[in-house]
Amino acid sequence: MSRFDRIYKIHDILCNARHPVAMKVFMDELEASRNTITRDFEYLRDSLGAPLEYCREQNGHRYAPDAPVFELPGFWMTPAELYALLACGQLLDNVQPGLISSRLAPLKSKIRDLLGETGHDAQAIDDRIHIQPVQIRNANHQMFDLVAQATLSEKCLTFHYQPRGEGGGKQRTVHPQRLLHYRSNWYLLAYCEEAEALRLFSLDRINLADIADTPARPMPEQELETFSNAGFGIFGGEPKATAHLRFSHHAARWVAEEQWHRNQKWEWQDDGYHLHVPYADERELVMEVLRYGADVEVLGPRELREEVAERIRAMAGIY
Repeated sequence: MSRFDRIYKIHDILCNARHPVAMKVFMDELEASRNTITRDFEYLRDSLGAPLEYCREQNGHRYAPDAPVFELPGFWMTPAELYALLACGQLLDNVQPGLISSRLAPLKSKIRDLLGETGHDAQAIDDRIHIQPVQIRNANHQMFDLVAQATLSEKCLTFHYQPRGEGGGKQRTVHPQRLLHYRSNWYLLAYCEEAEALRLFSLDRINLADIADTPARPMPEQELETFSNAGFGIFGGEPKATAHLRFSHHAARWVAEEQWHRNQKWEWQDDGYHLHVPYADERELVMEVLRYGADVEVLGPRELREEVAERIRAMAGIY
């Protein structure tokens, strides 16, 4: 039994005991020697601040009855919980390399120190768990910090924004609502004063940002949910239509186990797997359909089918 487990057990015994507990009880319950348990008592008192005392009259240990109720520190965790934290740290660090690694470093160091006392090797997490982010558009970590600060403090944010595929960028004043991480990239969902509506801003296109003293205008939760999740993909807003996609039996081996949207509907028919997905903007949906090539057909609506057909004709012209 590791020290972590023994400390938990000792604490549990002391909390549930009505009278001072004899050393033999601890030795039997923990299957440990007197010296080992004595060292654990010292650790509880000296390092964790437990009000542990020896009662000579009853020849046993107890938590001092006149002391405040003692609980193990919040960071006192089992090895399994610490491993999980380390794994989460790597997941977070790989969500966008460099953005929060400096913030995670002290936490990782503390977790490694605690795991060292259990005899476990924290390096195993880094060696055996790997995250492979794809198609990352690197955002400046200082910009991430600033945008996150404005969002969490509910302050207005001004910045220069350069949309893709357009000419000169524009100065924007926005009211931050949420930070979204989607397909390996970060976006700011905010109310834009220029557009007078909710808009998404890709963090890698934001420059010269500054937090204003003006409080950000909060938006109704339902409006944020509708914008973020009502339609397929990152493009927000009320769904304008529902796509009807038919996948071949080959592609359905993967698609049938995926969730494209929380409000999707599906059915198996003789000609394949039929998927119905609401969408507000067809751009991302068209790209997703083209990814499956001849293994998918857009059955409706007509406008979506024609858009996909036009892309395919353009592709054929190239090849």
